[in-house]
Amino acid sequence: MDDAGSRLLTQSDELRKRALKRTPGGVHSNVRLSGSQDFIKRARGAWLYSVDGQDYVDYLLGQGPNFLGHAPKHIIDAVFSACREGVIFGGQHELEVRAAELVCDATGWADMIRFSVTGTEAVQAALRLARAATGRTKIIRFEGHYHGWLDNVLIGQRDGNWGPASTGQLARHLEDSVILPWNDADQLADALDQHEVAAVIMEPIMINAGVIEPLPGYLEAVRELTTRHGCVLIFDEVISGFRLGLGGGAGRYGVTPDLATYGKAIAGGFPVAALVGRADLMNRFGTGEVNHAGTFNGSVMATAAVTATLTSLVDDPPYDRIVTHGNALMTGLREISADHDVPLRVSGLPQAFHVSFGDADVIDYRSLQQLDLALYEKLAAVLVEHGIWVAGRGVWYVSASHGPRELETALTRFDKALTAWVAR
Repeated sequence: MDDAGSRLLTQSDELRKRALKRTPGGVHSNVRLSGSQDFIKRARGAWLYSVDGQDYVDYLLGQGPNFLGHAPKHIIDAVFSACREGVIFGGQHELEVRAAELVCDATGWADMIRFSVTGTEAVQAALRLARAATGRTKIIRFEGHYHGWLDNVLIGQRDGNWGPASTGQLARHLEDSVILPWNDADQLADALDQHEVAAVIMEPIMINAGVIEPLPGYLEAVRELTTRHGCVLIFDEVISGFRLGLGGGAGRYGVTPDLATYGKAIAGGFPVAALVGRADLMNRFGTGEVNHAGTFNGSVMATAAVTATLTSLVDDPPYDRIVTHGNALMTGLREISADHDVPLRVSGLPQAFHVSFGDADVIDYRSLQQLDLALYEKLAAVLVEHGIWVAGRGVWYVSASHGPRELETALTRFDKALTAWVAR
């Protein structure tokens, strides 16, 4: 791997120089500013291949969308076949209808759907719809939950206070946000008593930061409180949707929201997102009362990808083998860490789990900060050097393409990475 690594660095350095000349930071998403600077040439299944052919077993999955693995042939073939007839019509087509039916049926509760391109857009549509339905403006949301990068939803913590996360972001755009700790029903109840709230929005499982599950009874309490106060409950399932099962987080925990946003796992790696929900709410788009637009919404490419992906998930569910792989992987990481006397914490679900240093009872963003997240970010760089593609923030994703070969390779490389880590 040393020789291949040096050849990769030479080619990657040249590409990076070219990228930096035309692209700020050399990347097109700030999420990738702190990631590996290696350049990828191609990907198949659960594997990435660098510009020099260096391979990586991939547990980042493009930040989550490649739930079926990279470039699944049946999805690619379906999209290519559909796009031969056109891509954007400026009018309706049958694939829109089929994709809408499949998604709503798969969730088990949603009446209607609107497609968009990104999860950020879907969240904005949900918030606008909630405000229109209630005539209120306040939105309750939670520390560490991510709902997109726009000014009215992007938040960060500084000196113990939550507010704008970016220079140039206007603080006044967050004035209608009430930001609470998650997993605390009493604090939510107090906030609902104090404010006229249009919506409560949350990840039903906090995957984006820490892969933290809801405490027993918490989501049920949230559902009861939002119903009592007449506000809209929105589940942001951009990450959890279709990853945890056809019903996503709502299905796993048995709590039905009024609206939910989806993305990532919905379309086999293609850029598609959606807002689903109750007909009485969603129909406000159909009357024109609430505006929702987008040239690329419901494109042939998007809806072909959704149709092929949902058909695959329904006809040949991959969930059992994903759980098997994820559980075996988590167990292996724990055992190898113990063998090396490295205090690694592996916690979460087999479909998506979190790796970090430390020992804490993590139930929300605040308790997550008790872990040594910065130290894990350094370890992640070593894992990439040894051929395991992971994110520095600690979330590992498992796909339908991960099998015995990938498990053996990942654990072997993990063992070698920890050997190098301990020796430093």
